Order: sequence, then structure tokens, then C-alpha cells
Amino acid sequence: MRRVIVDYKKLNKEILDLLVQKFPYGYDSEDIIAFKNAQNETIEAVEVRTEDTIYLVKVSKRLLDTMELFQEDDSDCDDSDENETETPEVADESSDESEDY
Repeated sequence: MRRVIVDYKKLNKEILDLLVQKFPYGYDSEDIIAFKNAQNETIEAVEVRTEDTIYLVKVSKRLLDTMELFQEDDSDCDDSDENETETPEVADESSDESEDY
């Protein structure tokens, strides 16, 4: 299985979707994995997996903000999709009745 370290700036839609599914309410300290990189710097990350890859996404305040924005945008798209399938009501202009405004 392949391991990939990803910075929040380079997240694609697939990885963001995995993060939001795994951590819908954000991540806690017990979700964070700490390790040393090749430069002997301590890196903190959260893990998400696909069938063939383990993604270690670097943790930062901006990651949490990015996840929240993605989740809000995704919710907005879902709401607009539902509204598109509904047929809007159209006033009958051929009616002889008039309304006072």
C-alpha cells in the first residue's frame, strides 16, 4: 500500500471528501498521528485511506477551515440540486380574476 503525505493546499476533491466523511465534526487529538520526516521535523497528520493509498494529511488550523468550507459548499450543492427537480408554480394569466395590490 502506498503512503502519501499531503499538505492541505494540495488536497483534491477526492481526499477532501474522504476527510469530511471520516471526520464530519472535525478531528480530535487522538486522531492525529505524529512522525518525523526526512529533515527530522515532527509532522502531525490525520489519516484517510483508499483501496490502494494511505493519505497522511498535514494538520493545521487551515485544514480544519478547508474541511468546513468544503462541507458547506457540498451541502449548498445538494440543496440546489433538489430545488432544480421541482417544478415552479406558474400563475394562470388567463384568469379573469384580478388581485388588488
